[in-house]
Amino acid sequence: MARALLKFVRVSPTKSRLIAREVQGMNAEQAMAALEFTPNKAAKIIAKVVASAVANSGIDAQDCVIKSCRVDNGPVLKRFTQRARGTASGIRKPTAHILVEVEGK
Repeated sequence: MARALLKFVRVSPTKSRLIAREVQGMNAEQAMAALEFTPNKAAKIIAKVVASAVANSGIDAQDCVIKSCRVDNGPVLKRFTQRARGTASGIRKPTAHILVEVEGK
């Protein structure tokens, strides 16, 4: 079993989990093909992490299965934007930690 971990990536963990649940349990080659055509920022990032996990395993992508794909919360970057009458509103820019584990058939 091999794994790849990408930390502090600037993508929403809530939106990323929707993509991560779809690829869990899939063949690694099929998962990368499906993620390539998914119109989502998180899909392209998760595809790179899956490719890295397959490379770390040393096994061909056709023979790998994604055992788990987990997206955890990272630290939140807090920013402010100007509003009417000299006030300010907060903006939360979340980050995520993405962990992918693959194993051979």
